[in-house]
Amino acid sequence: YILKTIILGQMLSLFICGTAVTSQYLAEKYQVNTPMFQSFINYSLLLLVYTTMLAFRTGSDSLWQILKQRWWKYMFLGLADVEANYMIVKAYQYTTLTSVQLLDCFGIPVLMALSWFILRARYRLIHFLAVAICLLGVGTMVGADILAGRQDSSDVVIGDVLVLLGASLYAISNVSEEYIVKNLSRVEFLGMVGLFGTIISGLQLAIVEHREIMRIQWNWKVALLFTVFALCMFGLYSFMPVVIKVTSATSVNLGILTADLYSLFFGLFLFFYKFSGLYILSFVIIMVGFILYCSTPTRTAEPTALPQPGSTGLDNAALKLEENDSETPPLTVQFTRGETVVVSTD
Repeated sequence: YILKTIILGQMLSLFICGTAVTSQYLAEKYQVNTPMFQSFINYSLLLLVYTTMLAFRTGSDSLWQILKQRWWKYMFLGLADVEANYMIVKAYQYTTLTSVQLLDCFGIPVLMALSWFILRARYRLIHFLAVAICLLGVGTMVGADILAGRQDSSDVVIGDVLVLLGASLYAISNVSEEYIVKNLSRVEFLGMVGLFGTIISGLQLAIVEHREIMRIQWNWKVALLFTVFALCMFGLYSFMPVVIKVTSATSVNLGILTADLYSLFFGLFLFFYKFSGLYILSFVIIMVGFILYCSTPTRTAEPTALPQPGSTGLDNAALKLEENDSETPPLTVQFTRGETVVVSTD
């Protein structure tokens, strides 16, 4: 089980790595900064595949029934997901890469708190220790970035606030995803996120990024980078509910902390990053923490038991009726032609 969890988590990390590398290559090589347009393509793919699947369903889990019962909940979920993606990518323009990596981990304690109250997850001491070890590994990675000189800064405060807000919105999205996937269905989650994500990101795209899109110098390489980004993001969204159903949202978020390390390995060849042995150490520390977290399953709190009925409750009243059954007069039921029921006692 632990081995399967590790493999699934690293597959998600590779998808995230693909989105990060293609976005950075677009920004550095072709001066293309269109995070909302890139998200819009992903949501459109989800709409095309999963919302269409919902449209062909019939019965209580059809698209119309879902919209009629829960449309406003999915609207807020779509808004949280769209803005989380936008804020994290936007933060790179204001703060350092290392700050984004470090502050992005703020989503993990927020996620654990939401899981505690909403999903009724209950953690043991070993889980908190495992999270602390994973965060230590992230700190080691950030230290390696600083020693390698991979930070460039402008308006740090704005960027840091964007990262914290984005991480919190990601936590809300992930907890909602875990609840929907385990209690409803994966297709419903992806179909609704695709529908509302497309609408919200399309409106925001028209408002804030239409000029950036007009400035793109299109060629086959730029188109290929956009395509690879969209496929990686689509794969991430399609595959993450499967992993969350097997494990949990918290476990998944711990597992994908290694995505930055994979991005570094690509960066060694594409962007000529300096290598540091601390990166390997950080990977080992994160994996130790992740294995430790997965080694002990969390438990779900049982709902509070209802109080036992008192002496005047229905159960005691029923018992009393049974005891005095001999005193109860027999009933005679007579049906008349006018479909009227007459009940009389002898």
